Amino acid sequence: MNDSETARGAPSAAGLDRSEMEGVVRRNIQALLQVRKESERNKGFQETLADAITKFTGSMTFVFLHATAFGSWIVVNTGVVPGLTPFDPFPFVMLAMIASVEAIFLSTFVLISQNRMQALADKRADLDLQINLLAEHEVTRLIELVDGISRHLKVPRTSDPHLEELKKDVHPEVVLEEIERAQRDMAK
Repeated sequence: MNDSETARGAPSAAGLDRSEMEGVVRRNIQALLQVRKESERNKGFQETLADAITKFTGSMTFVFLHATAFGSWIVVNTGVVPGLTPFDPFPFVMLAMIASVEAIFLSTFVLISQNRMQALADKRADLDLQINLLAEHEVTRLIELVDGISRHLKVPRTSDPHLEELKKDVHPEVVLEEIERAQRDMAK
């Protein structure tokens, strides 16, 4: 079977034709979008405000407004504009104070948004882990099933020393302990 046959709806290697696969993909995308919408709906006022401020302050409009405001402030307070008396002469102490206070608040808004995004990323990572563990468990069961079928049919098999290990479920806590041990060993 060639690619054009698969594209016309002939069964793929996974046993699903293209339209069925597209349906599964579309359903998964819709489910993920629904979870995102629900998450956005459940945001409180403070989170919404922090996200809006962070979004605006991360834009070029914000940069242009600040460049214009600070540039105007400096021009006015250097005394080069006739008829305008400087109100914050060099070294522009009031401008520095305003910029410092603004920086404190902006960094707080950014941290609030980052904390919320990190919480969402943690949820996604947990979901990824659960899906991966489920897939690993299913593959383990398939290996057992295929091995049992090949034994029953007396299919000649090559000796694979890893087969018995592959037929065992992976325990995440054991993997994490092994990673930590390897990291400790590398740090020495």
